[in-house]
Amino acid sequence: MTEPVPELTLDDIRAAAARIGDRLPVTPTEASPRLSEITGCSVVLKLENQHLTGSFKERGALNKLLSLDEAERRAGVIAMSAGNHAQAVACHATRLGIRSVIVMPAFTPFTKVERTESLGARVELHGETLSDAAAHARELAEREGLVFVHPYDDPLIAAGQGTAALELLEAAPDLDMLVVPVGGGGLIGGMAVAAKALKPGIQVIGVECAMFPSMRQALAGQPIACGGATIADGIAVKAPGAVTLPLVRRHVDAVVEVEESRLEEAVYRLATVQKLVAEGAGAAALAAVLDDPERFRGRRVGVVVSGGNIDARILAQVLTRGLVYEGRMVRLRIGITDAPGALARVARLLGEAGANIVEVHHQRLFHDVPVRMAEIDVVLETRGRSHVQRLVARMEEAGFPTELMTDIS
Repeated sequence: MTEPVPELTLDDIRAAAARIGDRLPVTPTEASPRLSEITGCSVVLKLENQHLTGSFKERGALNKLLSLDEAERRAGVIAMSAGNHAQAVACHATRLGIRSVIVMPAFTPFTKVERTESLGARVELHGETLSDAAAHARELAEREGLVFVHPYDDPLIAAGQGTAALELLEAAPDLDMLVVPVGGGGLIGGMAVAAKALKPGIQVIGVECAMFPSMRQALAGQPIACGGATIADGIAVKAPGAVTLPLVRRHVDAVVEVEESRLEEAVYRLATVQKLVAEGAGAAALAAVLDDPERFRGRRVGVVVSGGNIDARILAQVLTRGLVYEGRMVRLRIGITDAPGALARVARLLGEAGANIVEVHHQRLFHDVPVRMAEIDVVLETRGRSHVQRLVARMEEAGFPTELMTDIS
């Protein structure tokens, strides 16, 4: 017979806050006038990406580690993670003098492995999936007598994550809504318990990426079907926890999904508008506000930026794609006569019109053009869509057929 799952309470979360004490700094709570203008609601950001290891995971990991008795501390701990949880456990176990082992899937990028090892953990790479790594971690825990630290399915982990809500509502007690990313459910479960206890009228909205809607499916009693490549790998969880699912069912008003394009936009907006680096999962709450502005219009909304550990290459791609989306980076295909001076004239016209040429590809052979003609693909920096329209019109007026391409590759 399955043991009943204990209910998490505000007292548990306050106890976690007292236990953590000054071992973790209070993360900033900031109003964002510019994001408020874009979304039509009053946005208040809770910056969990400002922790030492870059995510909220430190709260739960530290609370769990501090709860261990002396025998458990001497034995050491083990965790399975390919990202933020690994770094959080490694960091605080080392600080507390506790031996830590982290099992990561074999595909884990080397930079994450190196970072986790630098924080003092012994890293073992095992398996092709997270499930393989988890099974190996359980075996090691049994074999070596280690305490398993689950990334979310543990009341002490959820209580630790819930301390973020205590800080947020102390700094912004007049919030109408709280929007939180959802993976396994530890963060939203803990934060929802605290928020509803402190302010029963507040609405709590969870956000999943559309490729991994496991929490919403579980709540609806549907078969869980998820998978795919997502920018929000931090919330790409295939099954909610036995501890966290009841918390979400009791305390969360709705769980919504956001598509990849909206997640990318949220990362882009945080970087360019707020000057803040967020990973895909960390930007999911803002993505939901951008995706459904009517739900939030005119309300005071707490948006949890849960992490900032985004790969530099992914961030660069998101920023470039954002420039394309806004029309500030475009590719024009321009027809010219295959004669001396034609290319120079095109460059002069574009420069005089205020465009900055980034790349030029001169094509005579492979495009379907007459033998005495050529086409050039020009990647430009512009001032936006209206500027692009003026550029195209100017080139056409000067006798150069011009087409706006759909991408810059």
